Amino acid sequence: MTRAPASPPDGDAAAEDRLDRWLWHARFVRTRTLSAALVSGGKVRVNGHRTVKPGHAVRPGDVLTVTLPGGVRVVRVLSRATRRGPAPEAQALYADLSQDPDAA
Repeated sequence: MTRAPASPPDGDAAAEDRLDRWLWHARFVRTRTLSAALVSGGKVRVNGHRTVKPGHAVRPGDVLTVTLPGGVRVVRVLSRATRRGPAPEAQALYADLSQDPDAA
């Protein structure tokens, strides 16, 4: 039995990434296993909705609320992750919304 070929990526699907993979690439966690556990444990919200599926699709423009041991981070996804690079490259993947610009 042969399987049907995967559908070609269209413009919308090509801009998606798995939530656990994106969190790992953006360096919120050290390993992808910890990233999947974070999502499965209900510690991540996507656009205000809690998700427990590590494979949940995230796209640029999505707002993620992540509960980490150091506190809660709210970030807007700016781009899709292609690899786990150095910290400056990882920080370019998101805009941190949890830092209040008026707080001084």
